[in-house]
Amino acid sequence: MTIRDPVLVALLTFTGVTGLIDAVSFLGLGHIFTANMTGNVVLLGFAIAGTPGLSIARSSVSLLAFLLGAALGGRLGAAMAGAGRRRWLMTAAVAEAGLLAAAAMVSLGFDVASGSPASVLYVVIVLTAVAMGLRNATVRRLAVSDLTTTVLTLTLTAVAADSRMGGGDSPRLGRRVGSVALMLVGAAIGALLLRAWGLAVPLLMSSACVLVATIVYTAVPPETLPAVRG
Repeated sequence: MTIRDPVLVALLTFTGVTGLIDAVSFLGLGHIFTANMTGNVVLLGFAIAGTPGLSIARSSVSLLAFLLGAALGGRLGAAMAGAGRRRWLMTAAVAEAGLLAAAAMVSLGFDVASGSPASVLYVVIVLTAVAMGLRNATVRRLAVSDLTTTVLTLTLTAVAADSRMGGGDSPRLGRRVGSVALMLVGAAIGALLLRAWGLAVPLLMSSACVLVATIVYTAVPPETLPAVRG
């Protein structure tokens, strides 16, 4: 697949959306992550150790909601195994986009500075974490190399280890560098939008990007799509 392949374009777009969600969750929901569970587990450990400004409850709710979303994503993939890849992916994307849009609607009137009302805070955490868990389960089943859409540690490792300096020939360098750049840009845009307009705008933008990217993906002929691996 080339970098212009609709599959890669969609997954790279999802990676940029992760940057938006990370900005919303870390900067707007009280220093947690709802997409990056590696970071969230570390923050949970810090919170358990009593680090000021971190919350065991917020991190735990995010982790449990993410696991619920991943379980739902796995169940959806299994249930739609015979329905066709396009229908499965569109269903998962609509579900993710709907959850993000719902989070945006719920967040209207939420005060980021004070984190109140607390009920809204936790509902947004749950909705975004479930959406990201569902997406991770879907992308995992799709299994496109170097594009998990939510974490970059292995991607950055591959960039360095497979470089000429590392003794390799830099395979798939475009998608690897692209995913890093797009998450960086997404995080920056998310932070700017959050500062200017609060939670709702970056969440709505995330929802719209997911839908548009998936429509582009599902518009291509099925023979050009990669096989799904269980």
